[in-house]
Parts: sequence; structure tokens; C-alpha cells
Amino acid sequence: MTTLTFTELGVAEPLRRVLVAENYTTPTPIQTQAIPLLLAGRDILGIAQTGTGKTAAFALPILQRLAEAKAPVAPHSALALILAPTRELALQIGDSLATYGRHLGLRHTVIMGGVKANAQIKAMARGVHILVATPGRLLDLVNQRQIRLDKAATLVLDEADRMLDMGFVRDVRKIVAFLPKVRQSLLFSATMPNDVAKLAGEILHNPTRVEVSPRTMTADRVEQSVFFVDTAAKRDLLGQLLKAPEMSRVIVFTRTKHGANKVAKQLGLTGVEAEAIHGNKSQSARQRALERFRSGDARVLVATDIAARGLDVDDVSHVINYELPNEPESYVHRIGRTARAGAGGIALSFCDPSERAYLRDIEKLTKTPIKVAAGQPVRATAAPSARPAASNASRAAATAPQTRRRRFDDGRAHRAA
Repeated sequence: MTTLTFTELGVAEPLRRVLVAENYTTPTPIQTQAIPLLLAGRDILGIAQTGTGKTAAFALPILQRLAEAKAPVAPHSALALILAPTRELALQIGDSLATYGRHLGLRHTVIMGGVKANAQIKAMARGVHILVATPGRLLDLVNQRQIRLDKAATLVLDEADRMLDMGFVRDVRKIVAFLPKVRQSLLFSATMPNDVAKLAGEILHNPTRVEVSPRTMTADRVEQSVFFVDTAAKRDLLGQLLKAPEMSRVIVFTRTKHGANKVAKQLGLTGVEAEAIHGNKSQSARQRALERFRSGDARVLVATDIAARGLDVDDVSHVINYELPNEPESYVHRIGRTARAGAGGIALSFCDPSERAYLRDIEKLTKTPIKVAAGQPVRATAAPSARPAASNASRAAATAPQTRRRRFDDGRAHRAA
């Protein structure tokens, strides 16, 4: 199958100039399918994991169409609205727009909770071409009449499944009611449960379905191992694992905010530079933690699922599931943090007896039997002690990919806003 170029997809020269400067040469599958449809004004229902180049798939056409239309921007208004479930994802999309649109002279801003609203109100006073927002803060400012959405003829709902999981469906419906009836609408989701399908039916008009990444795609690119270990032994096992020099940049996942704080503190006491990121931290604290992790000042980032959605950091060598998620879809998103834009990665999971049901659900979803570190089938292996598991872990860590290809991905080289 012949791979199309960005020129053949219809991407305009100012945008292509940026792509060349950033060394982005090959469109990803979702970009190949979505960009021509969006440039033609079609609605899209996209099934896509993070790390597939999804943001660029919608950002490039939106920027191009707005630049070509040269429509005036009214005070307190936006011509396009992008809704994201988390602050981190909203900031990432904002950074993408700044990167790709730097030759176009378009204005954009990010509206989100966790920070004071004054600067956001000021940014919207003269209006913007593109508004990126989380639903709660956006609805607050709309109700305060600081933002008008009646000119937003383009709507993007990104990671709609997570948005609904976080309880934003009512806010989303209220926001959509403020938008023009005639508009271009895009909905992207990693999964398509019934509630997401229902929402898509409400907001999309005769959409084209673009499905280039099945739910197991990210998992297929990651070398996965599981360690059977009691809860009390997880701390020592993690310490042993992190002694491997191949673990150069590691994300550790916990189920709770308290657990993230506890693990980060324990690592710090052993001399491992670690930062925690979760919903109880202020936005400035979350951004500082991300910057320390991106720069290498902190080798380990301990995160919860909600805070990590939208997190995009280059060259994450390993993901460690300190606690298995109770939602199998979250496992796929977690391990995808170390498999960006076609690169491979390594994911290690700790499973205590109470988490065996979670492990079975994950294997059912991904259709991938996860091996223990020793390489034996999970179902045929008894739970090893923490000491042999740590030995096996060192060998698993040694299999980290030595090189990672630089392909075009929407999250590359983003800086905190």
C-alpha cells in the first residue's frame, strides 16, 4: 500500500513548512484517512488510541480551513471549539496548535479549571479563532457571559469515552446547545461504548467513521510482563526494578491519589527522584511535575489514570502498573505511554491475589495472554516471591528498545503552557 504525503492529503504549504521543520514526514493512518475528509467539511466519528497522531489529524485541517476563510473573530467568541476531558490533554492540544499554526497568524487559548479564571477571561475578551477547553470551566464562563459559542462552527470532542467516564456528559450536552445548529462536528474516542455511541448520534450529522486503531493496537506494540506479588512486597519489588539502568524514564501507575503520593514519597526516601501527579494537585504543581519528568530531573512519574490522560512525553522507557486498573481500557491507555507513534515499549504489572480478576479482564479485552517475567504462561505459573520476581524484572528491563523512530505524532516536543 502506497503511503500518501501531506502534500497529497491536501495540507497547505505553511503547515507543511512546519512539518518539515519538525522532521514530520510520514502521515499516520488516522491522518491519512481523516485529513481529506475534514478539509472537505465532513463530520467524523473517529476510533483512535492516544499516540496515533490523532491531534494532528484534526488540528491541521481546522487550522487550514480557518486560515483560508479569514473570518473575523467577535469579542468573547471562538470560531472553533475543542473539548478535552483533562487539563493535561487540553494543554497538549494547545501546544500542538501553537506548533502547527505558527505561520498562520491565528489566535487560540486554553480554558481549564485548576487555575484562576482572570487570565482566561482576558484572553477571550477580543475573541480567538480556536478555543480548547475542559467542560466544567468552559460552562462556568459561558454562564457568566464571558464566552459566547454561537460563532463556533467547528466542534471537536476528544477522548469522548474518558469525558463521559469523568461525568461530563451533562456539561457536554449543555455546551453543544450553545453552538450553531449548522456546524462541522468531530468525535474521537478510544472505545465506543453505548453511551458514547448515543452522544455521537446526537451531535454528528451523517458522519464518516474512521477506525484505524483497534482497542488492542497499542497493547500489541508493547512487550508486557506481569509479576505475581503480594501488596506488602510491591514496594521492594519496585525498588529492585528501578535499579536497572535501562529504566531511564518510568511512569508508575496507581489507582488512587493517596497511593500516588505514597509511592512517590517512598521512592524519594530511597534516593529515586520521583514526582506524583493526580487530580488533587494544583495545575501549577502538575505542570512542574511534568516539566521535571520531561527534563529528566525526575526519573519517575507516579500517576493516576485521570491525571495521566493526555500526558505525552517522549522516550518513556517503561510503564509500571503498581496497581492494576479496575477498568481494562485504562490498562491499554497506561501502557500506551511507552509506545508512541509506532515505537515499542515495555510494560510491567504487579498483580496481587485481589487483582487477579482485573488481570483476566485485561487479557480478555486485549486478547493478549500476558507473560510473567520468567516467560511462562500466566495461567500455568504460581505466584513467585518478590525476590525472584525482582531478578526476573531486571532481565525484563534489559529488553528495552535501544532506538525509537521519530515519526509524526501529535504530542512531540510539547512544552507546558
